[in-house]
Amino acid sequence: MTPAGLTGPRRYGHREFSAEALARAKDAAVVSVCLPARDEARTIGRIVETIRADLADDVHLVDEVLVADDRSTDATAAVAAAAGAVVVPVAMPAGSQSGKGAAMATALAASRGDLVVFLDADIERFSSHFVVGLLGPLLSDRGIDFVKGTYRRPLAGAPGEGGRVTELTAKPLLAMLHPHLACFAQPLAGEIAACRSVIEGLSMPSDYGVDVALLIDVARRIGLDAMAEVDLGERRHRNRRLSELAPQARSVAQTILEHAGIDVGAPIPRNAAALATRSQSVSVGPRVGMPATNGRKLG
Repeated sequence: MTPAGLTGPRRYGHREFSAEALARAKDAAVVSVCLPARDEARTIGRIVETIRADLADDVHLVDEVLVADDRSTDATAAVAAAAGAVVVPVAMPAGSQSGKGAAMATALAASRGDLVVFLDADIERFSSHFVVGLLGPLLSDRGIDFVKGTYRRPLAGAPGEGGRVTELTAKPLLAMLHPHLACFAQPLAGEIAACRSVIEGLSMPSDYGVDVALLIDVARRIGLDAMAEVDLGERRHRNRRLSELAPQARSVAQTILEHAGIDVGAPIPRNAAALATRSQSVSVGPRVGMPATNGRKLG
């Protein structure tokens, strides 16, 4: 565990916690596990069954498992219900769009937990240590109110090569515009746990920007000292094609920019090209190949 005196999220490993000890520590608190899902029939059953068998039936750590079904075209809802989850269709108010954020908001509204765990529904080789690790800091340290998962992500068998939107979009933009959050290893992780009072009432983008929006907004609300990261080991899931990642990257970028006060929908000024040329110019210093920067530091 990271020493408590350090400014920033405290860091833990999932092996520091046991389901039995956490079940005793939770006292009368209600724990909800929520899974936003769309077309995840292949993995959702194993996840729900594992949580119920290991953490609801055996040690009574988890009180309810909810799956928010976002217009799945496969058997996601039926498989989840058969495995023991409460399935709720994603609420679609007039004029709104569906997406991961809308599913998370639906699940939160339908749940009754004092502590709420969110998991992505596409995790392969799922183990209940994901839930135990995320709940650990909340139940063992009353000063922690929000927990973010971190993990290793392989890509096509290559270790550490997963998380392309995280590495190429989220992390560079956070470092420039929200540098205090650059310390989070997996800012887009869908594996989080929080006290309901911390996330209830926050605005959730309806799309893939929801995870980084929650990170930014929760840090503003409670500060880094009340946040934690937990190493969950290796996380395997269905890797998407680049064509599928482009909309996700756009949503993440838009969310980060808007949370920095940058209106991405504002019209481009007529002299934008000239402004861009001036802001990006560099002059070559006296040492060949060593440009002298004259731009402003963002953030």
